[in-house]
This record gives sequence, structure tokens and C-alpha cells, in this order.
Amino acid sequence: MIRAGIVGASGYMGGEALRVLLDHPDVEIAWATSRSPSPVEDHHPNLFGTGIEFIHPDDAGPCDVVFLALPTAASIESARRFVDGGAKVIDLGSAFRLHDRSVWERVYGQPHTDWELAERAVYGLNELHAAEIAAADVVANPGCFSSAAILAYAPLIKEGFIRPDELVVSGLSGTAGAGAELARAAHHPEIGNNIVAYNAVDHRHTYEMEQELTALAGSRVRVHFTPVYVPITRGILDLCSGFLTRPAMRSQLLELFRDFYADAPFVAAYDLDKEEGASWQYRPYPWVSAVAGTNYCQIGIDVDEARGRVVVLCALDSVGKGGAQVGVENMNLMFDLPRTAGLTRRGAHPN
Repeated sequence: MIRAGIVGASGYMGGEALRVLLDHPDVEIAWATSRSPSPVEDHHPNLFGTGIEFIHPDDAGPCDVVFLALPTAASIESARRFVDGGAKVIDLGSAFRLHDRSVWERVYGQPHTDWELAERAVYGLNELHAAEIAAADVVANPGCFSSAAILAYAPLIKEGFIRPDELVVSGLSGTAGAGAELARAAHHPEIGNNIVAYNAVDHRHTYEMEQELTALAGSRVRVHFTPVYVPITRGILDLCSGFLTRPAMRSQLLELFRDFYADAPFVAAYDLDKEEGASWQYRPYPWVSAVAGTNYCQIGIDVDEARGRVVVLCALDSVGKGGAQVGVENMNLMFDLPRTAGLTRRGAHPN
């Protein structure tokens, strides 16, 4: 059995890692930490009855793999501690995602205190980096918006179907993405009958998108990204527009996506047919509720032939495939386990 520890288990991301790992056939929970030691149900009532007691981070002992669900500076310090202790580390935050130190320090507004570890870290989008993740001792889990946008654009960028300098993303997110700490925009009376845009330009996840898509394209990619909170709890829908370099039909692009993700068990081209004659066309597009609580990602496609534009709609769970659950998928790769181990639960309907 793999002994797993979770640092910062009292928050939404750490709690999700704990929930999934409790059902994993090859994992036992070595420990889970919180700044205030307490029973798990004080933070996650869905885990009542598991008998887990959160311990202080200073009391965490050796284990095989550590999931970090911490603020950025704390992640850097903790990662070094556990790597030096012989554990593999999966950082669910942003401490190691970018390859350029000067960009990272500008974007996150602080010096990076362990760039050697950042250079060792592998970006944890396993549809693009599975072999590197399998050999890594530090994995930087992608941002939730980033995961959706990169998965949406990757086949089109790789095959040169869209212009790389005019990628436009509108990201719609549930409030779980804001974390467990109270923030006004995610407070139910404020968001319940509202839509809240934030960081409308130069959002941090833009740099992840550009980094990964530039590597695929072999030339500079520009992403224009704006995120929005909407009144749901879990899930993300990225609406990704691109401008075609040559004519293409929806059926052709769906086939491209099916081929590109043929070996990716959790990414599916959402290829339901359009309804002939329907004035309200929604059947071909994925729903966030269908993937909430899961490690699945559904990608829908439509083509505006009159304007030479393709729209890719990518739905995933912000703390599932966009967070803790893909961290578990990466752990499976790192320990040579079946990639799907512990992760095949489907979404609930109705959700």
C-alpha cells in the first residue's frame, strides 16, 4: 500500500484529495494536517465516521507521497521538506507551475525561494506529460482554468487549425474554486443571484495556458483570458474561441479530438449530434453538472463557418479534474498504478 499524507487537508482541495484517497484500492492515509488539529468532520462533514484526526503539520512523519494544499510560499517550504525526506510531492497549488522564474516572481509577487525544486517539477497535465510525470518526484498540478483551456486548444494548436495569437477564453467557475476562506464575491448572498467577473486581464492562469500551448505550437501563443464566478459550487466551463487557418467542419474536428485523446481515459469529445431544425441548440455542448465531483472532462465543439471561428467548450470539476482528483491520477502514474485507479466514479444526475 502507498502511504499518503495531505498537508492542508481542512480546505476544499485537501478535503477532496482525502475523500478520493479514502476509496483508493492501493492507498492508505498516513496522516492529514491542519493548522488546528481537530476531527475531520469539523471541516468535512461528508467524512464523518472515517475516524480521521487532523494533526499539526510539524507532526507529519515520513510517507510515500504528499499532497500539498497550501498557500504558495508554504508549499515551497513544505515541498523541500518532504522531498528531502524521500517522498514524492504533488503540489495542488501554484508554487511550481511556471518554467520562467522571472515570470513566476512577477505574476505571484514574491521571490521564489527554491527554484531548483521548481526546475525539477513536471507540469501535471498528464494528457501532455504522462511519461515525465511517471518519472518525477515533484509534480505541479495545473490550475483549474488552465487545465480546461489547454485541453480545449491542444489538438487544434498541435495540428495548426487555429491562429496561435488570437485565442480568447471566457472561464465560468463555481465558487469552490475560491477556497474555503470567506470572500465577499463567493459569499452566497452576493453570488446567489449574480455573476462576478474578476482579474479580467492578466490572470495568473493565462501564463500556464501560454506556456503549455507555446510548447505544442513551436511558436509564441497568445491567450486572452477572463474568468467569471457564477452561482454554482463545483465546476468550470471554459468557452475557448479560435480563428481557423483553413476551413473545417465540426465532424472533422470532433474526429481530431477523439484521436488526440484516444489514450486519455478521462477526456472525452462530446460528440452528440445537433438537433435538426432546433432554434435553441444546446444538445451538442457539455454540462458542468455532468462532471461535477469527478475526474472527467468533456469537450464540445462548434464551428461558425460564416466567420471562420471555432468554439471549444470544456467542462470539468474545479476541484476534480481541475484539482485534487487529477493529482491522484498523477500519483497513479508516479507509482506505476492503473491510471484510472480510484477515479472512475461518474457524476450524479441530477446534481
